[in-house]
Amino acid sequence: MTEKTKKPIKNETARRKILSMIGPVTGENLLQMAATAVTLIYVGRISPLIVGAVGISNIIFRIIWTFLKGLGIGASAHVAQSYGAGENHKILFLSKQGVLIALGFSIIFQQLIYHFTDTILLVFDPSSELLSNAVVFLKTISWSLPFSAVILMANGIFQGMGNAKTPMVATGILNVLNIVLGYVLIFGNLGFPELGLRGAGYAFTIGHIFGFAFIVYKLFKEMDQIVVENDKYYNIVKKDEIIQLLKYGIPTSFEMAFWQISSIFLTRAILNYGEVVYAAYQLGLQAEAISYMPALGISIASATFIGQSFGTKDLKKAKIYYKELFRITVIITAFTGGALILFPSTIMRVLTTDAETIKIGSLYLFIMGFTQLPQNLGFMFNGIFRGAGYPNIPVTISGIGVWLIRVPLALIISFILDWDIIYIWYVLALDLTARFIIAAILLKKMKIFDKFKIDKVKNKKIQGETK
Repeated sequence: MTEKTKKPIKNETARRKILSMIGPVTGENLLQMAATAVTLIYVGRISPLIVGAVGISNIIFRIIWTFLKGLGIGASAHVAQSYGAGENHKILFLSKQGVLIALGFSIIFQQLIYHFTDTILLVFDPSSELLSNAVVFLKTISWSLPFSAVILMANGIFQGMGNAKTPMVATGILNVLNIVLGYVLIFGNLGFPELGLRGAGYAFTIGHIFGFAFIVYKLFKEMDQIVVENDKYYNIVKKDEIIQLLKYGIPTSFEMAFWQISSIFLTRAILNYGEVVYAAYQLGLQAEAISYMPALGISIASATFIGQSFGTKDLKKAKIYYKELFRITVIITAFTGGALILFPSTIMRVLTTDAETIKIGSLYLFIMGFTQLPQNLGFMFNGIFRGAGYPNIPVTISGIGVWLIRVPLALIISFILDWDIIYIWYVLALDLTARFIIAAILLKKMKIFDKFKIDKVKNKKIQGETK
């Protein structure tokens, strides 16, 4: 169940474990993206206004969703350390309390969204018709939040133990059902009533219910296999463990929520250049996702395997994982970033036939192609910080990038200086590069991988003084 002893690990074994994590996490994200895209295609057949309603509703929903996902990723790093240390009693406790904490947060968010939907959506300054449709959709999908919270927390627990396949299956279930039920309920197929936008919301929520049922069953089954001495379980200081869980989860939640919140400001800045530019940016983001998705898998793999190594206090294993993570990140980025640099126009033509949109989007992809390596290495470094027990560092770095570089400079360029859109693309590149540089400097200065060596020297000195 856990790695109770220090076993030497080969580079090939470390590489295989890392890839076994990256693959399913990437697949999980692809399934989510596919379900979102298909839903937009469905509602697009109703009217463009409905597409807009789904779009602005999703921005609000994703802010809450990323906060809850952050709790799961934070818990994953904490579970990884307990798993590596062979502390089964902590894993059992963290699993139970983690689910309850995520559920509590989600219920609060769900009620706030449900009762203040109109007020929240006014941030987009929508027309009355767009607002009324968005209210219907957002209220409907808000009921999926408690189920989503449990899924995300359970996913984090499984990933912390090195199991990325179960979360992928759970995500697959909810997204496949979302696609199938969307086709049935939106258009009234197979004898069901035609529910339109409300049907899209029902399909989304029902998919989460089934994904929830699967992951809870698997989690209970996994926890039943954990062997724990009762005195260990009941003697742990439960208050301290809950604080530790929140210490890992809350910073990661804010780190991920920063991205979504900043997108509201960035959207307003880019819309100032017109709808064609904004469309090019949105399509460019979809294309850029080919690099972002593996990067998220790398981040989770970093937190998991570095956390497990630190749990066993195995410096050699941690360094092997670090070297393999670095190598894999560079290789993956060579393909994904290279594609954006070499074939930006070709990629954009797959997404649209509009010449102006292709021109603007190609420039965006070309510039962002050069930032893929610092972005992906930055994700890897942040995963290492979380796994090593420093969850506040990634959120601090993210806060600097988003609120001191990305948002203020984009707003200044758009609304005050009125410069060309290319300068906003440069700002995004500057943000990602600055984060990478800060993370790299901190990783080197903190000497994280010498931590156990330093601890051993201190212990020897203490023992010598005692003698």
